[in-house]
Amino acid sequence: MISESTDVHLAREKVESFTERVQAIRESLHQVVVGQDVTIDLLLTCVLTGSHALLVGVPGLAKTLMVKALASAFRWKFKRVQFTPDLMPSDITGYELLSRDEQTGQPRMTFRPGPVFANLLLADEINRAAPKTQSALLEAMAEKHVTVGGETHELAEPFLVVATQNPIEQEGTYPLPEAQLDRFMMEIHIDYPTPEQEEEIVEKTTGGTPPLPEAAFDRAEFLELRDLVLSVPAPKSVVRYAVRLCGASRPADPRADSYAKDYIAWGAGPRGPQNLMWAAKARALLEGRTAPIIEDIRALALPILRHRIIPNHRAVGDGVNSERIIHHLLETVAH
Repeated sequence: MISESTDVHLAREKVESFTERVQAIRESLHQVVVGQDVTIDLLLTCVLTGSHALLVGVPGLAKTLMVKALASAFRWKFKRVQFTPDLMPSDITGYELLSRDEQTGQPRMTFRPGPVFANLLLADEINRAAPKTQSALLEAMAEKHVTVGGETHELAEPFLVVATQNPIEQEGTYPLPEAQLDRFMMEIHIDYPTPEQEEEIVEKTTGGTPPLPEAAFDRAEFLELRDLVLSVPAPKSVVRYAVRLCGASRPADPRADSYAKDYIAWGAGPRGPQNLMWAAKARALLEGRTAPIIEDIRALALPILRHRIIPNHRAVGDGVNSERIIHHLLETVAH
């Protein structure tokens, strides 16, 4: 009993220590990026679970600055790729180059790593790249490795992709397939700042470049933090609610009501409740709690499910989008 009590006490001390340091990162990010508090918290939630994120917003909303600040806070290797229609898979993964062996002088193929060999990759305007290039990035996101010339090259941990999309330009783009969208934990929509925040942005950015936050974790400490977040025990009631919420989004499921059957073509798959629980654990840590609650699931349902629930043709005709469907599920599914 004494040993068990000691272990619990040490675990609680570790959680409190990590929570304090994560809160310090959170505050430093808020100092670098004016406004966008919700976006920063959602990005931190993805980072703490080692998950990918999709940012949707018009140009000029500090998307690149947010991602660079995140990489700086965790002392990660950061790369940015501007996706264009002529971007090739090798521009992402790397390529083999004919060279000579320094000792024997014999010709050999040497692999030159691409920008995907980073801890945090910013894929800017990902929907502008052709499907072949998107699929190369999908392999890296899903399998944490790339295959070039028949050889598999592992990516270093952690490896996260933050992709951006511009919602106002759809000509000459290649919409991401549902299978690739499902690899992103969240689809985060970024709105314009308030007038007061915009004034502060102008004052800060026209007086010089704001410094990026100092590193608070090294790689080993972050991996330990991620494992700690994922190992947080989840109450059965919270797991049951996450599963029930996603089940109610599947029109063929007995748990779906008439609204879901009328307006949903495809509901959230098993990755829906999985990501809800991972994110709920991270949100609990960010708020200084040691276990997730149902309110965490409800607060995270929109960014996690909006790209996993596909409205049907009737919904499009009636002006019902995935966000309205999610709000309906939150109102009707018992918790």
